[in-house]
Amino acid sequence: MTRKGRRLTLIGSAVGIAGVAAALVLFALRDSIVFFYAPTEVIGKALGPGTRLRLGGLVEQGSVKHINASTIRFTVTDLSKTVDVTFTGLLPDLFREGQGVVAEGTLDGPTSLRADAVLAKHDERYMPREVADKLKKQGLWREGEQASAQPVAGRAAMNAAPAP
Repeated sequence: MTRKGRRLTLIGSAVGIAGVAAALVLFALRDSIVFFYAPTEVIGKALGPGTRLRLGGLVEQGSVKHINASTIRFTVTDLSKTVDVTFTGLLPDLFREGQGVVAEGTLDGPTSLRADAVLAKHDERYMPREVADKLKKQGLWREGEQASAQPVAGRAAMNAAPAP
């Protein structure tokens, strides 16, 4: 084999090994690449307790309950399914019912998350693009209106109401 042939073989092998390594890394991180999961996805995946993830959606109206001085419980919804979130610590100043939120933590059960971090939107017209995209994908987004979290039972009435 000539010197040029050996060099091409070496370069081809290096590229092949790098490609396999990249594929293995992407495969291992496939669930971590997503910024967050909507409640419908969390429930649909049937993830086990102890699974670490980010949950994104809207804080359901009337769901915020103060357990004690530092612990709060609220429900995150994508207007289809809901997941209960328990958080101990200081909430962002912009956290409120009906607004976009991303909670990061571990699952306690199929519909319960113990959060160790909560991120909130940054102005009253803003909704995280990922939340809006997921609502659009599920057919729950209404153009020209800011979606607000309502109890899941009230979803049908919201969708049935004619647009003004």
